[in-house]
Amino acid sequence: MTVMYPLLVVVAVLLAAGAITAYVVLARRRSAALRNAGLGAFALAALSGRRRHLPYALFLAALPLLLLALARPTAEIKVPRVSGTVILVLDVSQSMTADDVKPSRLAATKSAAAGFAAAQPSTVDMGVVVFGPDGLATQAPTADHQAVLAAIDRASASGGTSLRQAILVALTAIVGKQVALPADGQAPDLGYWGSATIVLFSDGEDTSGGGGGGSGGAGGDTTGGVQTAADLAATAGVRIETVGIGTAQGAIVEADGYQVATALHEDVLTNLAATTGGSYHPASDADQLNQIHRSIDLRLTSRPETVELTGVLAVAALLLLTAGGLLMISWHGRIV
Repeated sequence: MTVMYPLLVVVAVLLAAGAITAYVVLARRRSAALRNAGLGAFALAALSGRRRHLPYALFLAALPLLLLALARPTAEIKVPRVSGTVILVLDVSQSMTADDVKPSRLAATKSAAAGFAAAQPSTVDMGVVVFGPDGLATQAPTADHQAVLAAIDRASASGGTSLRQAILVALTAIVGKQVALPADGQAPDLGYWGSATIVLFSDGEDTSGGGGGGSGGAGGDTTGGVQTAADLAATAGVRIETVGIGTAQGAIVEADGYQVATALHEDVLTNLAATTGGSYHPASDADQLNQIHRSIDLRLTSRPETVELTGVLAVAALLLLTAGGLLMISWHGRIV
């Protein structure tokens, strides 16, 4: 603990010591005067118990607290808060135009993502990635949540789906450098980003075949691309929370002049989240999606903050004075 005016601390100690000494001396003189006046031992005992001394003790305790409050003391405490980086990853592939979630998967996703962003405190930096066959960071991590909401609103559906690219572009936004799948089997060193979380909104369909090229891929990885990308995230300490958009029954969508059946792939999203220590959150209708921010817990951290204790000490002193006054009135019918 530190104080702005150290001299007042010395004054508080000296005055408190002087007041206590004076009270003890006065109490002894009063007892002696009562004995000299011929009062018996019973009267002295009645005046020397708790009822006699406790109110004054409370008054004496309040005095140094008031002086310490004037010294403007401060203390450094660890304050828990939600902080870090959150990347909202939105699936904008053609399958997201399906209407098994009303009015459509993509519309419901945008509404849920916007609600999630609006519910986060300003201590959380947020970014937005949209993905179809490729991933695109439409908003770098920022504390400006209005910019995040605008990026979510701009999302529109097109093309196929690459979950691998979604993860890689999200990792790129987190670490601040291009992240690609290892071509030689040697995972790149991304550092450790334990305060970062990826929240992935998707129906879980992946039309990339698990690999292939793209702006963030290594090329030629035709098996396990999604799993490798998830492993990269896990190694970097980044947790992936997945939100399933759609229903198991699915729907029919128009794609390149063809009618294509599309359904929710919960197993893909569940495995993806589990790899990184995250959780899968099912949301089969718009109402569930709008409440998704309540079911996703971001990481709690703590940081030291300097807190002034003047108010705390002043309130404590006021309570002691009040208690002493009430006891004095209750026991003796007077304040002094």
